[in-house]
Amino acid sequence: MTTTHKKSEFEKISDKLSYKKKNGWEGITTIQKNAIFNLAEKYKHFLNHGKTEREALRYIEKCATNFGYVNIEKAKEKDRKLFLNFDNVTGTLAFINDSNHFEEGFLMVGAHIDAPRLDIKGLPLYEAEDMAYMKTHYYGGIKKYQWVTRPLALHGVIVLENGKRVDVIIGEDVNDPVFTINDLLPHLAKDQMNKNARTVIEGESLNILVGSIPYKFKKEKEAIKIAILSYLHEKYGIKEEDFISAELQLVPAGNARDVGFDRSFVGSHGQDDRICSYAGMQALFDMKQSKKNLIMMFFDKEEIGSRGNAGANSNILERMVNNVIRHYGKGDYNTLIKALENSKFLSADVNAGIDPEWAAVTERMNSGKIGCGVCLTKFTGSGGKSGSNEAHAEFVAKCRHAFNKEKVLWQSAELGKVDQGGGGTIAAFIAEYGMDVVDCGTPVLSMHSPFEISSKVDLYHTYKAYKAFYKHC
Repeated sequence: MTTTHKKSEFEKISDKLSYKKKNGWEGITTIQKNAIFNLAEKYKHFLNHGKTEREALRYIEKCATNFGYVNIEKAKEKDRKLFLNFDNVTGTLAFINDSNHFEEGFLMVGAHIDAPRLDIKGLPLYEAEDMAYMKTHYYGGIKKYQWVTRPLALHGVIVLENGKRVDVIIGEDVNDPVFTINDLLPHLAKDQMNKNARTVIEGESLNILVGSIPYKFKKEKEAIKIAILSYLHEKYGIKEEDFISAELQLVPAGNARDVGFDRSFVGSHGQDDRICSYAGMQALFDMKQSKKNLIMMFFDKEEIGSRGNAGANSNILERMVNNVIRHYGKGDYNTLIKALENSKFLSADVNAGIDPEWAAVTERMNSGKIGCGVCLTKFTGSGGKSGSNEAHAEFVAKCRHAFNKEKVLWQSAELGKVDQGGGGTIAAFIAEYGMDVVDCGTPVLSMHSPFEISSKVDLYHTYKAYKAFYKHC
């Protein structure tokens, strides 16, 4: 016989008035668990096939086609689901429900599909001590020591002088070779071990090992380098100068994996910010109808300040929205300006989850907790909110209402203690158009590392949050 606990008056008023974070696994059904795990399986597939911006965008376009989206260059005026591609690194999904009132604005979710990594230099190949290496330049904020002595795969594109594009993926197939960066053995590392973490591995030491067999097995000057060039020419039709017009990235080799005995986590490189990209994409695909015009935007270059013509700190969003409006032959420049000004935008980027091993850098009440849902972040920045966009209270309240209405598990979160550090997102750049913007994304562990960790339940509620935003804001 079981007895039901009768809540006291204090417990009732506490439940009514207090804000408490809830673990997303508690009290769920088997059906709900299956939905969470099924979404995670699809997400892992996206991670495995979208290890660079170009690969991610190709994957997004393929999925979009399956959901009835049409490339805007081939679309007709009657088409309501559009895909826009800019330079194969930035893209937009647009679900148009009312082409007569663009000036009323869009509901937009925007994430980035670039991630911290190592890029191959313009002239990378050299020979030393009878071995061949390639030089790299790290992209985005990384801890350099995390990238040594691990198998790396080479992904990217080489564009020849005649314009021909050569796609490269080496290191993912079980029969492929991989690449690695050597480290010093502990027996000889006395001086190295006295360095601080920033300099224990120098940027110019992040060079990958690529071979050691000389050309035709003969001892000649730079015979190993020539052998590598000969192999690359035979397989890809390239010569050394072609590296200058290449985008080649080194990423951890291998697939995304479940983590933990209970498989409750996803471990993979690139989850910042492909987890929000995937959740936003899937949320838009699952919107059957809406009274609003909806956009999902995928940006490049966020990890290096959102610069360039494909980053949020350009007019790429303005150009994308303008192309959508022009497709339907409606409005003028004033329509575009009003459309942007009246839009609402979720800056979909990850936040730092509290790690018990490093809890001292976080302020527990106002930091993201793994397993407690998507993070709603009113402001980012560092110190005195430097570099932040701070969302207006009215818009934050509107998002809260939408999330609660759809039973989204969400939590308020900042990025660490006030004077500890901090970081920024694309929100500040988007706000320059006059629209309401707030940061909203998944908490992760080991952010910017070669193996980031996310909770499957947090991915699920990130997806639900973006869908709720599209539905109710």
